[in-house]
Amino acid sequence: MSLLRFISVCLCLCGNALADGMQPETTVVILNEEDGEATLNIKNTDPGPALLHSAIENIPEDQEPLLIVTPPITRVEAGDTQLVRFISIAKAPLKTQRLKRVSFEGIPQARTPGGATIGITLRQNLPLILHPKGLPKHDAPWQLLTWKREGDRLRVHNDSAYVVRMSLEVQLHPQAQVGTLPRTYILPGEVLTVAAAGSMASVVAVEFQPATVYGFTVGSYRASVVAGAD
Repeated sequence: MSLLRFISVCLCLCGNALADGMQPETTVVILNEEDGEATLNIKNTDPGPALLHSAIENIPEDQEPLLIVTPPITRVEAGDTQLVRFISIAKAPLKTQRLKRVSFEGIPQARTPGGATIGITLRQNLPLILHPKGLPKHDAPWQLLTWKREGDRLRVHNDSAYVVRMSLEVQLHPQAQVGTLPRTYILPGEVLTVAAAGSMASVVAVEFQPATVYGFTVGSYRASVVAGAD
């Protein structure tokens, strides 16, 4: 909301303000290990040329460099589409899916001195999933999660080889209470703890909003909670 307010203020203060429009064709990038690379088209929807800056970002839980992006920076004319490549540099075969982030930033062309036009840079940030060779595709990996009630704590276990992305909030049943996960993804082999104000002792099911592998949200999913070791 603060970004929208900022853009609105710029539009009010300057009659020729514009926001660049580097638009990726998808909301998630999938790099299959057997292919060695993935590609993504980025379109400049701005009325003027701009520099497209692309970068790979590691998540805090996985700092290993696994891929490079090319070109890291290039000029894209108004209305043109630029193909961006993501090339694997992994030194060993992948055993599970890995999660990275990729950012795209459009830098507007510099204006002549005294010009009234202001360029507003907008940054896109997308998830990038590296998929191991030989691992079957799974369109609903959230179904592989195990939700366990351990004493007065509720934990979600990801014993699968898949990255699972979902909403931060989960509904706890039968209390209809809201719990919160620490982040919107759970990596292979991870265990996350759900935070909630009330007791977890009587929770028998959870309901949450998963995100598909391709970035689309689907209907809420309800999973049973099993009793774990105290």
